[in-house]
Amino acid sequence: MSDDLISRRDLLQASVAAGAALSLTTLGTQTMLAADEKAVVNGRIQQSIVFWCFNVGGDKWDIDKTCQVAKSLGCKSVEICGPETWPTLKKHGLTCAIAPNGMPGAPFMKGFNNPKYHEEVIANTSKMIEDCAVAGFPSVIGFTGYKWRDAEDPKSGEISLEEGADNCVAGLKKIASLAEKKGVTLCIEHLNTRDDSHPMKGHPGYQGDDIDYVCNIVRRVGSPRIKVLFDIYHVQIMNGDVIRRLDQCKDVIGHIHTAGNPGRAELDDTQEINYPPIMRKLLELGYKGYVGQEFIPTRDPLAGLRQAVKLCDV
Repeated sequence: MSDDLISRRDLLQASVAAGAALSLTTLGTQTMLAADEKAVVNGRIQQSIVFWCFNVGGDKWDIDKTCQVAKSLGCKSVEICGPETWPTLKKHGLTCAIAPNGMPGAPFMKGFNNPKYHEEVIANTSKMIEDCAVAGFPSVIGFTGYKWRDAEDPKSGEISLEEGADNCVAGLKKIASLAEKKGVTLCIEHLNTRDDSHPMKGHPGYQGDDIDYVCNIVRRVGSPRIKVLFDIYHVQIMNGDVIRRLDQCKDVIGHIHTAGNPGRAELDDTQEINYPPIMRKLLELGYKGYVGQEFIPTRDPLAGLRQAVKLCDV
């Protein structure tokens, strides 16, 4: 296994372990916001904070602190956090807009594109769908998986795009009826394969790196509970033309993620994506789901998060 793959796994495992700890800390003056400082004013875009981004680096917020920040900014959700964190979310009156898929290690490596992993992926994802149904949470994340026949070994041979798509459709059809029965949406994420500078800025080897490819897989499944996680950062890198892509993919979008590009950092003037018109396009399309802030902080995380939330509050 390559050092890069090990670092990807270690980073995700660190996030899960830290979330499980659930240590309760008191917010310092830096993160305490008065009620009149809420970033959300319009509230037409439902916004969420992606837990791992603020947990694995920087100030390393625990789940309680992340929930307090979310509430103070006017966000309605903290997401990509497991069931062990959900009592804390509920204590703060928050939802988990999209839950992890329950896979150990780096959850995006072993996916629906490889029948070798179908049993494990379907079992873990099914358990999370059932847990979300009980908790009243709307969706679970899913992945195509890496294109290698052994997801951890780039020398093991490649699954072709056609074969990978067929395998995804077959695997997703096995779980679609459960998702429909439970009223929980499984959202398959598109990830970029170009950025190899950091284990969470890009994912070389991921099969679903073209947004049209992922959307077509979802359309072939034909279930109202199998959708696409449209990550604006990843789409910008791999496809660009984000607003047109939103229009083209509107029938299958189930969740949205943000980040600045290049660098997967703050949504500020150092990056190229113009977020306000993208958010207005979502409103025009009648999008009612959540927008998850999924950038990696490079400076004061609260200041960057407040800026991002305000920017998307069109």
